[in-house]
Amino acid sequence: MSKAITSIEPATGTKIWSGKPGDAAVEVAAAREALSEWAGHSPSYRMEALRRFANVVRKKEKEFATLIARETGKPFWEAQTEVTAVINKVEISISAYAERTPKLTIEAAIGNKVLVRHKPHGVLAVLGPYNFPAHLPNGHIVPALIAGNAVVFKPSEKTPATGEFLVQCFHDAKIPEGVIRLLIGGPEEGKALASQPGIDGLLFTGSARAGMALHKQFAETPHKILALELGGNNPLVIWNAKDIEAAATIAVQSAFLSAGQRCTAARRLIVEDGKHAPLIEAITKIMDRIIVDEPFADPQPFMGPVIDNPTAGHLQEQWMELMMKGGKPIRRLDRPHEDRPYLTPALIDVTEATDRPDEEIFGPVLQVIRVKDFDAAIEEANATRFGLAASLVGGSPEMFDRFWSNIRAGVINWNKPTNGAPSNAPFGGIGLSGNHRPSAFYAADYCAYPVTSVQANNARGAIAQGLRDPNMVED
Repeated sequence: MSKAITSIEPATGTKIWSGKPGDAAVEVAAAREALSEWAGHSPSYRMEALRRFANVVRKKEKEFATLIARETGKPFWEAQTEVTAVINKVEISISAYAERTPKLTIEAAIGNKVLVRHKPHGVLAVLGPYNFPAHLPNGHIVPALIAGNAVVFKPSEKTPATGEFLVQCFHDAKIPEGVIRLLIGGPEEGKALASQPGIDGLLFTGSARAGMALHKQFAETPHKILALELGGNNPLVIWNAKDIEAAATIAVQSAFLSAGQRCTAARRLIVEDGKHAPLIEAITKIMDRIIVDEPFADPQPFMGPVIDNPTAGHLQEQWMELMMKGGKPIRRLDRPHEDRPYLTPALIDVTEATDRPDEEIFGPVLQVIRVKDFDAAIEEANATRFGLAASLVGGSPEMFDRFWSNIRAGVINWNKPTNGAPSNAPFGGIGLSGNHRPSAFYAADYCAYPVTSVQANNARGAIAQGLRDPNMVED
C-alpha cells in the first residue's frame, strides 16, 4: 500500500489535501454489488441521473474551478473552461450514446427480426491524469455510466482533491454511491485496480509508458476492454503562412497552453529553412510577453507552474539533453523560483541535433526543425512513434489535402492549433498515442458492446439436407 497521499498546491507549496490510500478490492466489490440495479434501469433513467450531475456541477462551478486551479496550478480562467467541459460532457455523451449505440431492428424473411442492442461491460476502472483532473476522467465516467456500467475511479495521486470533488458531485446528484467509487492512491493502488479480477475493463488517460505497461498486463485478458488515450510528440508545420502574426499566435497556443501539459501540445515546429526567420521572431515576441504566475494573479497569467518540483526538474534535464545533443536555444527554459515548479516557455532549434529523442516532453518546450521543402516537412512530421495530433498552418487547400492524406495522426488540423480537439468528435491517436479506442464522442463505443438477436414469434425448425427418408426401410 502507498503511504498517505498529500496534495500540494504547486503555486505556493501549501498542503491542500491529504488522505489514506484505499483498497482496490473493496471498491471493486462495492461497484460489483451495485451494478445489477444500475444496469437494469433504462438508458433514459440513467441519462436523467447524469443531467442531475451536470446541474450539481453547475451550482458548484466557481468552487470546483478554484480547487482545480489550486491543485494543478493552471490559471483560474483555464480551470473554469475545464469545469464547463465537465458540464457539457453530459449532453454530448447522451447524443453520442444515441448515435453510436442505437437499437436497430431489421425485418427478415418469414416474419423473423434481427435486433441489435447494446449491453454494458460491467465494472470499469478509470485511471485519471493530473493535467485535466476533472474533464479527462469525466470523459470516460459519464459515457460509462450512461451505458449502464459501474465505475471505480482512481485519480492521479497528484490531484486527489479534484477527484474526490468530482465523485462527490455524482453522489450529490443521487447517483448511487456503489455505482461510482473513488479509489485514492498512488501507482501501487493503480496497479492493484488494473489487476482486479472483478473489473471488466479499464479506461486510461496518461503517458505512453504507463499505457504500454497496461497493454502488456491486459494481453492475457482479451475478454476485458482496454481503452488507452496516450500522449504525443506532435508536429506543427507552418508553411507559406500569409499572416505571420496569426501563425505565431497559433504556435504559441499550440505549445504553451497549460504550461505545455496537454497531450495535444505541439512539441515540434517544422518550418521552411531560409524563410523561417520572420516567423521565429514573431513567436519570440509573443513568448516574451507571456505572463507566468500563480492561478489567481491579476492580470491573469497565460501559464501557471507545472504540476510539481520533480516534474520541473525532469523537464530541465530533458532541456539539457537537447542542448547536449546540439540543440541551439532561442529562448531558454528558465526556472525563476528554485523551490516552486514555475518554468518559462522555451524555444530551441534542434535541426542540427544528433539522435533527437522521440519522446513527449510534457512541458513548455517547443523544438524548431528546419527542412528544405514540403515533402521533407511531411516526412519530418511523421518521424515519430506517436500519432496523436498534427496541424498545418498556411499553405493551400491542395497542400492541406496532401498533408491530411500523408500524416499519421488521429487529429489533423488546418490553420488551427494542434490542441484544438472538439468534444463532439472522436479523439484519439495511433502508434504510441493509443490503441484504436478513440474517446470523446466515440467513448460510447468502448463503454458498451453490441448484441445481435434473431427473433421469431413462433419456433420453426427445418433440416433440408443430410437426413435419411423416414419412409425408407433399410435392407
